[in-house]
Amino acid sequence: MAKIAKTFFLIVITFVSFNSINAQPTPEELFQYKEMFTFEVKYSFFKLGWVDVELLPDTVYNGVLHKYLKTTIRSNSKVPFIGVELDEFHSLFYINDDGIPVTSKYWKNNVDEAITEEIVYEFDRENNIVFYKEDDGSEGTMEMEEPATAGHVIFVFSRLFAGSNISSKQIVYISKNIGYLYFDNPSITEKRIYKPFDEPVEAVLTSGRTEDMEGPFGFSGNFRAWFLNDDLRVPLEARIRVFLGNVIIRLIDYKKEEL
Repeated sequence: MAKIAKTFFLIVITFVSFNSINAQPTPEELFQYKEMFTFEVKYSFFKLGWVDVELLPDTVYNGVLHKYLKTTIRSNSKVPFIGVELDEFHSLFYINDDGIPVTSKYWKNNVDEAITEEIVYEFDRENNIVFYKEDDGSEGTMEMEEPATAGHVIFVFSRLFAGSNISSKQIVYISKNIGYLYFDNPSITEKRIYKPFDEPVEAVLTSGRTEDMEGPFGFSGNFRAWFLNDDLRVPLEARIRVFLGNVIIRLIDYKKEEL
């Protein structure tokens, strides 16, 4: 029994480490590169589809230079009851004076049904309101709470804090509502294996919970996410709670080009 316990202890020590953490990336460091990610989405034994994320060239919106993030979700039509789904999510955002990404415009294009701007959220900071249009045809406005975001800016926000030992909070406008994401970002590393890398990599784990919100795949409740312990905190994996069980999103391809 003692030998078994010792072996188990050695295995745990191999995969969980208290090594030093790389410094947190700044927004400026993240935007030095054009990054392209492909994630595989699985539920139990089913491969539901793929998620592609890329940072497009900067664009001017309302006279201000913005970052442009695009995410494409592609379904696996071979899975029963899934069918062909192809959706694009677009975010125009900038970094505020506190170093936090905030959204100016977010929209969804339902490509497989040829519907442009099926969902839209626009942020009017002069009048402190958020305009929305949802896929049920409803439109309206809400009072804005800063730092306000919508859609997938979480992809940038979460990287700024992963492994920092600092708890963080993101405000998200979604489904005609305001919701909150709470993150715990301990500075503990562990070895994990991912397809884009030839060897196991050091990763940091972020865990958190949602409040008053639901998102893609019924995203709500508790979640976990792993990031590479590098200068860019490359997102590696997320496990998010859905109606029955968990969806696992894992990185299967990663490219970056220096701008």
